[in-house]
Amino acid sequence: MNCYIIEVKNLSFSYEKEKVLQDINVNIKKDDFFAIIGPNGGGKSTFLKLLLGILKPTSGSIKIFGESVEKNFLKFGYVPQDTGINKNFPIKVLDVVLQGRLGLSKKFWGFSKEDLKICKNALDKVGVLKYQNKRVAELSGGQRQRVFIARALATDADILILDEPTASIDSKGQISLYTTLKELNKDKCIITVSHDVNVVLGFANKVAYINKTLYLHDSPATNKAKILQDIGSLDAHICPIELMINKNMCLHSHSKGKKDA
Repeated sequence: MNCYIIEVKNLSFSYEKEKVLQDINVNIKKDDFFAIIGPNGGGKSTFLKLLLGILKPTSGSIKIFGESVEKNFLKFGYVPQDTGINKNFPIKVLDVVLQGRLGLSKKFWGFSKEDLKICKNALDKVGVLKYQNKRVAELSGGQRQRVFIARALATDADILILDEPTASIDSKGQISLYTTLKELNKDKCIITVSHDVNVVLGFANKVAYINKTLYLHDSPATNKAKILQDIGSLDAHICPIELMINKNMCLHSHSKGKKDA
């Protein structure tokens, strides 16, 4: 039985003539906490858009639960970057989370008691139920991100995709948020793009470095020795993951991420 919920094979993508991603191969399991790092412009956000079905591959394929992205887009819950909110827009926390039930509610108009229960449970899971009647604009950056995660949970998605979830949060808030995501990872696959490498490496079990192509690692938190030995081909890849765990800061080459996740 196939244990992968996401299978990416020979994936490439170009904007007109500019190749953004090339020959991406990676498999992701249901219990993975999959972190994506890499330079700005390296293709991280493009990769997320391909997973979500917003963009179509130029070549290669993506399978979600063995089927096309189009057939399984509801399996994803998406949490965007916290880019701020219009402070003059008086939307309450619970109303934001209820947006996750749009198109899913069994009630013809409005939301049912079941929808309200699902949304309150989601808020409780991420620790912000007490703010349900507050305006979202009154919350801190970390609290807002938890609300957006609750909205994604309200869709009953199997896979949570987060784009820079801690971009506007201090270090204490980052650790707190990733601790919550690790708890959610018991039931859901977590895929997150982040520049917070130190924090991510403490929680993720798989780390992908994307810069046009993809280099896959087990996280140093779970398999440091294996990463240090992962030297095989002439494909040059100076990766911050190795640099961070190797005190000698040696630069080396190793194979690309074409193995199973």
